[in-house]
Amino acid sequence: MSADAKTDAAAAARRLLSAAAVRERAHEMLGAALAGEVAEWRVDLSRLEAAADLTAEVVREAYPDLNVPFHARWRHFSVEGRDLWAEREEPWSDPKARARAAFDLAITSVLLDAGAGPTWRYRDAATGATLARSEGLGIASFRMFEAGALSADPDDLLRADGLAKVSAETLAEAFQVSADNPLVGLEGRAALLRRLGEAVGRPGALFDVMAARAVDGTLPAPVILEVLLQALGPIWPGRLSLGGVPLGDCWRHPAIRRNDPTDGYTPIHKLSQWLSYSLIEPLEAAGVSVTDIDGLTGLAEYRNGGLFVDLGVLALTDPRDAGRPNPVEGPLIVAWRALTVALLDRIAPMVRERLGVTAEAFPLARVLEGGTWAAGRRIARSLRADGGPPIAVVSDGTVF
Repeated sequence: MSADAKTDAAAAARRLLSAAAVRERAHEMLGAALAGEVAEWRVDLSRLEAAADLTAEVVREAYPDLNVPFHARWRHFSVEGRDLWAEREEPWSDPKARARAAFDLAITSVLLDAGAGPTWRYRDAATGATLARSEGLGIASFRMFEAGALSADPDDLLRADGLAKVSAETLAEAFQVSADNPLVGLEGRAALLRRLGEAVGRPGALFDVMAARAVDGTLPAPVILEVLLQALGPIWPGRLSLGGVPLGDCWRHPAIRRNDPTDGYTPIHKLSQWLSYSLIEPLEAAGVSVTDIDGLTGLAEYRNGGLFVDLGVLALTDPRDAGRPNPVEGPLIVAWRALTVALLDRIAPMVRERLGVTAEAFPLARVLEGGTWAAGRRIARSLRADGGPPIAVVSDGTVF
């Protein structure tokens, strides 16, 4: 590749590192699927009515006042009615120091949150609660952070500048892993944290990077994602790169067509977008006002995606594929995830209409939390004994 071609490829690659690119290509995938041009999937938009009905019902049951928080990692630091972060927060005199610690916790916890598998459980000794999946991973990662397992300073436990020391054994102990309590992708998670340390040093330093991007104290949410994608790009294992630019959670699918070096490339950036939602609260607590929250997209994970499969909005062309080991980089999973993003955009206004709320009062982050994620979990539990996803996915612990 010539120097000019590499420069052009790098510029094209950087355009994929945005929420706008995720949304554009997700809707392109939906258009292709509706035209019968996505071999793995069929779409029935008439079934969105049932999905919106269930989502609105779940929101009203859980939040009768419709005061739904954002879909963020902070929701998983509460157990048995206790907000563990609020209880543990140190009396920082400097709100920026508090924000850095919150970034340390949120970033490491989100990166540890890829699917736990159906059998793993965490028992929290302090509350007596036994938790699974995201809730269990959230509390386990919180307790690990609280104990100083990620800190390089024994006199300052609530920081994550010691990520180089994190091993699979570290996580196994913190997450109570055993032969009878296996956790999917343990080594992948540990390696991800070590690479995070190599790439950014202390994750909390990204607060200062984002705060510096604010104009008159205001920061658009898509800028949070752009900073994360640039900073975290090198940490993802075995991912695509273009023109020397690592692309993270970006994959290929033949339905996405371009006459440039990004032909076939389908950006998703699921964990980074959930992390973006999770950083809004510590930014605002430190005095940075976050705007354009709907500039981010819905999250392409198996609860949202499962809602659409379980209610018939999405149907596999070959139903036998549901039980086969589907790799995350395969076209079936890439299309499923992209279609999920586009369908979340379609269902959001339908849910708002049923709830009688506006987009300004009820952004996508509330639709997800209230919401499609919870509705996806409910329908999964009603259909499958383990409450797992409707599609078998082979994961290394860094995607779902």
